[in-house]
Amino acid sequence: MASTSGLTPKQERFATEVASGKTQGDAYRLAFNVRPDTLAATVLRSASKLMADPTISTRVDELRVPVAEKAQITLEGHLNDLKDLRDKAAKESQFSAAISAEIARGKGSGVHVERSEVTGADGAPLYPPIDTSGLSSATMMELLSARRKSKE
Repeated sequence: MASTSGLTPKQERFATEVASGKTQGDAYRLAFNVRPDTLAATVLRSASKLMADPTISTRVDELRVPVAEKAQITLEGHLNDLKDLRDKAAKESQFSAAISAEIARGKGSGVHVERSEVTGADGAPLYPPIDTSGLSSATMMELLSARRKSKE
C-alpha cells in the first residue's frame, strides 16, 4: 500500500528516519529489516540508491523543513541566551566567563571553527584510500565510520 507521498511504507519509513537525523545506513536497516549479518557495504549501496531516487530525496527534504525551521529558532534563542550571559558576566567583571560565552556564540553561529587533523606515522593517512566515486557524502561518512569500527 502506497502512502500519500507516493512511496511504499518502507520507503516512507526510510525517508522519515533519514529526515530525523539517522544515517542512511541506519535508516535503511530499520525500514527494510536488514539482517544483522548483511555487509555494511551492501546496506550503504542500497541506501545510497534509495536516496538517489528523486521521489525519496524530495520526501526527505519535505520532512526536514519543519525540523530545520525549529532548529533555526532554537539556534537563534541559544545565541541570544549566550549574548545575555556574556553581557551579565562582563557587567560583573567576570571577563573569563564573558569570553567563554562569546566563544560559544562564535562556535554556535559558525564564525569560530576548531579544526584538527589526525594522521599516521610521518603524516601518512590512517587508512588506505577508497574509491568513493558515485557515493553521496553521507554514504562516504558511513563507510568511513564502518571502516573505523572494523579496525577497533
